[in-house]
Amino acid sequence: MTAIESPCILVCSIDFKTGYCFGCGRTRDEIARWIAMTAEARCQVMGELPARLETIERKPRRETKRARMARTRGAAG
Repeated sequence: MTAIESPCILVCSIDFKTGYCFGCGRTRDEIARWIAMTAEARCQVMGELPARLETIERKPRRETKRARMARTRGAAG
């Protein structure tokens, strides 16, 4: 049995604006059908992923309470 190449990086969350996964750039449908797809179809999708990932607006991580407190202390001092 041979391994199936996958772009998955275990960051499985869909961007609602584009419909692409934040981690790999695939759509939900492509993720669901990945194993059943032909090698040629997977290769075609893999070729599209870099351009797709460029269209996803990555939001910065939320500021933690600790970081916010450190920032406000630094501004006050």
